[in-house]
Amino acid sequence: MGWENPGAALVTGASAGIGESFTRNLASQGFDLILVARRRERLEELAYIMRQEYNIGVEVCVADLSKPDDVERIEKKIAETAALDVLVNNAGFGVPGKFIEVPLEKELEMKRLHIDTPIRLTRAAVTGMVQRHRGVVILLSSLSSFFTMPGSVMYNSTKACLRAFSAALAMELFESGVKVQALCPGFTHTEFLSSLDKRYRGFDKSVIPKALFMKADDVVRQSLSAVRKNKAVFIPGFKNRCLLWFLNTWIGKRIGMKKLKKSGRI
Repeated sequence: MGWENPGAALVTGASAGIGESFTRNLASQGFDLILVARRRERLEELAYIMRQEYNIGVEVCVADLSKPDDVERIEKKIAETAALDVLVNNAGFGVPGKFIEVPLEKELEMKRLHIDTPIRLTRAAVTGMVQRHRGVVILLSSLSSFFTMPGSVMYNSTKACLRAFSAALAMELFESGVKVQALCPGFTHTEFLSSLDKRYRGFDKSVIPKALFMKADDVVRQSLSAVRKNKAVFIPGFKNRCLLWFLNTWIGKRIGMKKLKKSGRI
């Protein structure tokens, strides 16, 4: 990312996947780290490796960010960190299934984790960043935020909210020195899809073409490069951008034409 005198970076969901890749990338640039996730053992192991490899300060904060008390604790940590230059809101999960069949508490937990928590942490971080005239906030949205799809109603909706929130906030802070990005990855090699594969019937990761997958490290590298170019909404991977164009134009037009024909308008 090219920071001069990097300060601290806080990454949520840091113990695996895209969060771990952000952790390693930011550590390599000299940032001290605050790592947040639920699994203490994974966090401690990652923290030890980062200290040994990059000689940086690393603090571990074990927290379940779907719980308001834990979110409040991390908000305080952000407020106490005078040189917080980067916040990566990465924590999240998915539950495939029809809206009326997925337990309501799971849907509400997803809403808290994907929307309420990033908004609260972003507010806590941006307040100090604006005063210092520098900082980056990255919020993990998704390529799926551009689509309305049955079987993933809450996931897509919460990610769409994050995308809209990030784009608007980036405009609002444009002249402040603080950059905001909604990162919208497509299929990525992480534990996220593998865990869905194991936990939920009817979800089969193997049916997704391998050519559509990206490495988490590539997603992160492209994201941080796009931050330098003030990309407020960023889709990593040329294939993902082509896929979005294809689905929004060719398929969208075909579906629209069918609906018009059925309605008798053409």
